Amino acid sequence: MGLNTFKAALLAVLFLASTTYLSASENNTKKEKEPFNAKEMIMHHVKDAHEFHIVEWNNKPITFSLPIILWTNKGLTTFSSSEFHHDDSGQQIVERNGNRFVKLHEKIYQLNDGVESVSLNEKQHPENASLPLDFSITRNVFMMWVSVVLLLLLFITSARKYRSSESNVPTGIAGFVEPLIVFVRDEIAKPMIGEHKYKKYMPYLLTVFFFIWINNIFGLIPIFNGANVSGNIAFTLTLALFTFLITTFSGNKNYWKHIFWMPGVPVPMKIFLMPIELIGIFTKPVSLMIRLFANITAGHIIILALMSLIFIFETVWVSPVSVAFSLFIGVIEIVVTAIQAYIFTVLSALYFGMATEEEHH
Repeated sequence: MGLNTFKAALLAVLFLASTTYLSASENNTKKEKEPFNAKEMIMHHVKDAHEFHIVEWNNKPITFSLPIILWTNKGLTTFSSSEFHHDDSGQQIVERNGNRFVKLHEKIYQLNDGVESVSLNEKQHPENASLPLDFSITRNVFMMWVSVVLLLLLFITSARKYRSSESNVPTGIAGFVEPLIVFVRDEIAKPMIGEHKYKKYMPYLLTVFFFIWINNIFGLIPIFNGANVSGNIAFTLTLALFTFLITTFSGNKNYWKHIFWMPGVPVPMKIFLMPIELIGIFTKPVSLMIRLFANITAGHIIILALMSLIFIFETVWVSPVSVAFSLFIGVIEIVVTAIQAYIFTVLSALYFGMATEEEHH
């Protein structure tokens, strides 16, 4: 009953978010009389931004603004993203510390000295502006901080439950966390790495599993619209880089021998296999990075594309089909959030196991 209630509530929230977005977009379309650009709308919602767009109310956006932190030739400059008044066309100019800034396609540009407005070339890139060093707190960064705080609360609370329990029987939140930890240990770490070496890799595997999973879940909640953390290539690149470094520094003599001088094969074949195995060292983390990025981003793009059908065909009669299929994909994405966390953790453990495997005689 609890699971069905959760699904029903989630579907209702998704439906409410969809209808709110559609009604707001319809008003804007009627007002501006501009042709609908599905690609522009989809890319705008998928990429990172400097604010949370919560909802439209009376044709006015309700947002949660985040701080913009820039480093220019005149030093540090900070201000709220609300200074741009939700403008992303490069027309709104913010003046701070003698500098003029504009926001274009969710990037902050600094106008050259003496320039009053941004000028674009044929490729729609600024000709009279440059990119300052941007240390702003975007919504992806903000949600990563939220997920870190949530993970700390989750595991610290679970640990205290164990300390206070005389029978070591998990209760409360610990009862939810323990089966997941045991699953990662018994179904991932031990089979992939081995009984005697898995323990030192467990902190990383648990962190990666829960960190990816929680951020994927946040990406499905309408109130965190656009917080597509796992759909950011920089995020997946960083996680894949950690896996690559741990694998490289964990590699033993047997691991490197199989890469540079494959045992048990003729010398000509060893010379042939060496560059292939060497390239494989780098293709493994690249595959980790792209797999997580592509699968999470694809789900969001599909839902937005289905919602765009209403405006492409310019009829409300398409909405039942669009909303129904969007809800169906939304349910699939709930499963994908856990599957992608599991796959990333499994492959990381597999690479660690390959790097630490002893030679068999």
